Amino acid sequence: MSPHRSRHQLISPSARLALVLFLLVAASLASCGRIGRATTAAPSPAAARTDYSTLRRAIDQRIAGVAGAQVAVWLQDLGTGDTLALNATTSFHAASTMKVPVMIELFRRADAGRLRLDSAIILQNRFASIVDGSPFTLDAGDDSDSSLYAKIGQPVTLRELNTRMIMRSSNLATNAVIELLDARTANATAHALGATTIQVRRGVEDTKAFNAGLNNTTSARDLGVLMAAIAQNRAASTASCAAMRDILLRQEFNTEIPAGVPPGTPVAHKTGWITGTTHDAAIVYPPRRAPYVLVIHTRAIPQRDVAERLMADISREVWTAVVR
Repeated sequence: MSPHRSRHQLISPSARLALVLFLLVAASLASCGRIGRATTAAPSPAAARTDYSTLRRAIDQRIAGVAGAQVAVWLQDLGTGDTLALNATTSFHAASTMKVPVMIELFRRADAGRLRLDSAIILQNRFASIVDGSPFTLDAGDDSDSSLYAKIGQPVTLRELNTRMIMRSSNLATNAVIELLDARTANATAHALGATTIQVRRGVEDTKAFNAGLNNTTSARDLGVLMAAIAQNRAASTASCAAMRDILLRQEFNTEIPAGVPPGTPVAHKTGWITGTTHDAAIVYPPRRAPYVLVIHTRAIPQRDVAERLMADISREVWTAVVR
């Protein structure tokens, strides 16, 4: 035997064929074992599906504890696409949640090159009613961001106005931006994104319009559609959606949906309230799973702290069911 002949050359052809067949069968069996284990293993918490029927009962029970409360809920899991809807197409006074479609329109204008966010306008406190064009002004004492009134008559950038409109829910900033954009364009953009029943008609504190029933209105579903569009980079460019999320994450009023999730959980959201009405629309970012959109509308609850506790409890029920 030559010292350079390999060992397999000592095996007969038939023996080699048998060996190859044996190895192929063994590999196949091992592969089947792996597939079986992956199929039968319990799903990870992130992949487990939410028990929406149990969640719905828990939410209904909590709402029933507040006499006369009218509540709408829209939940969308952005990982699975699953939704839960409770009175989600019912129309509510939008309060300050209408500032979300205004922000979207502002960023879309910037994307199109029709304005620059770092350009400035001279801040004024004089606006025209949509009823008859008559002038009205805002009262700093009724605004959640009274500090902006010190800048009346001065140049203020659109970026600052938008940030104050969302983070501090500034009414003065909102009206200044709406006067520039026209509420009808924000409304059209919202409809184009799938928020088909929302109505963005006017700025804030237009008393004549309010008395005439010409209010900004929305449903929980419509706001949810807009929040999902921001979360999924569909509301505007990817960079603009990231900027909008950053502003929403810095919201300064956090006693509703954020109060129902573990401390430190990022929540990008916009609140809104008027007498007897309290809303919150949020993108919630749990660790190690896809985010979810949660919108809660309430009305016929005179005490705002009662509404806040109710909304925080609903948020907590959602977190428990979705994140576990």
